[in-house]
Amino acid sequence: MLQNIDDIQKLGKDNLDLAMKSFGTVSKGVQAIAVEVADYSKKSFEEGTATAEKLFGAKTLDKAVEIQSEYFKHAYEGFVAQATKMGELYADLAKETYKPYESLIGKIPTGK
Repeated sequence: MLQNIDDIQKLGKDNLDLAMKSFGTVSKGVQAIAVEVADYSKKSFEEGTATAEKLFGAKTLDKAVEIQSEYFKHAYEGFVAQATKMGELYADLAKETYKPYESLIGKIPTGK
């Protein structure tokens, strides 16, 4: 019986260790994502402001349309790149969060 109690305590400690590792990984990953979102938002705002200033200084309608078209093209390309980067960050977060639990997969009895 004492052996069973020791096993249960060890299992509880091991599970707590895994949960803490996972929590640390999630915390770091979410922090990296938040920094990335803040950087992208700042950059996007600055580019929008610069484009607005250029539009106010445009002398002709053709020049204004050209400035706006360039901005939309650049903004779209930036958004696609950012979405790809964010997808990679989320995928990496999921992989890193799962890593501590990989060792448990081999220990699960299959019932065969």
